Amino acid sequence: MGSVNTLSEAETVIAGFSRDDKRRLLTWLAREVDSGTGSINKNSDVMNGVACVRDTRIPVWLLEQARSQGVSEADLLHNYPGLTAEDLVNAWDYVAVNHDVVDAEIAANESED
Repeated sequence: MGSVNTLSEAETVIAGFSRDDKRRLLTWLAREVDSGTGSINKNSDVMNGVACVRDTRIPVWLLEQARSQGVSEADLLHNYPGLTAEDLVNAWDYVAVNHDVVDAEIAANESED
């Protein structure tokens, strides 16, 4: 019963939200349900197990590093024709949820150079 009351109370509160706040809430809920992964996969046999886009060898950390250096999404899509805009959204969602891991992967890659 407590859950039903809590959900009913949440519905009442959410009904009072602005359209923008509802959109932000929906985005947050989608990330919570999906864990921000979407088409992001980890496979211990591919790229040492780092998160990659779909069935590619394109690591999320590489995309995030490029983005942090000012590479636009349009350029990423042009340079990696196998990627889609949805792949980038999923990559950015993964980064938002796993920022410390991605930062460590970028740092590890930079130390190898």
